[in-house]
Amino acid sequence: MGDLWDGLAQAVWLVATLDADLVEITLRSLRVTLSALVIACTIALPLSALLVISRFRFRRATIAVLNALMGLPPVVVGLVVYVLLSRQGPFGVLGLLFTPTAMIIAQVIIIVPLIASIAHQALRELWAEYHDLLISLNTTRRQRMAALIWDGRRALLTASLAGFGRAIGEVGAIMIVGGNIDNATRVLTTAIALETGKGDFALALALGFVLIAMAIGVNFAIHWLGRTEREGRW
Repeated sequence: MGDLWDGLAQAVWLVATLDADLVEITLRSLRVTLSALVIACTIALPLSALLVISRFRFRRATIAVLNALMGLPPVVVGLVVYVLLSRQGPFGVLGLLFTPTAMIIAQVIIIVPLIASIAHQALRELWAEYHDLLISLNTTRRQRMAALIWDGRRALLTASLAGFGRAIGEVGAIMIVGGNIDNATRVLTTAIALETGKGDFALALALGFVLIAMAIGVNFAIHWLGRTEREGRW
């Protein structure tokens, strides 16, 4: 219990004094995670809508693979991205290994199946209501996808938040491809792992409390921007 209270006290002190290292690491964590989230949503949401309205031969297999990839081991993703971006890999000439870009790539690979699977479940129910109307209006495939994504935006917000939660707490993959380099690729989760390894449990807990507070803050901010609480649909 002593470490918990010490960690909580240190977390309050770090935030109250706007510790320079904490601010830098926190901003880097947000930049990496939100970048990965935007890219992942750009891929996953249209993909989920397409899977809902389309009927093709390998549709069921594609959905099954997406659902299976929700549990993709992050360390495996990190290892694959590491091999692809290493000097001997096909993308080694880009020099992306041990950069925030490599961390974003790993996070995108991890959260795209999660967001797409949750979004697919939500849009499938919406499509059951909209099917006859959109067909009778002779809409194009693009228009149907746009209608589903717009009208299902609240459910898609939940899918996006699930992706954010998975990405912000990720440590294995980004440790492998980012390297936990001070002032370059160190984020909150890798800093927690480092301090735990050094035996400084109070500071590791302090960083953990800051990470939890930041995740809660971002969730509240997104809900507020989405006006969910104002329309009684929290």
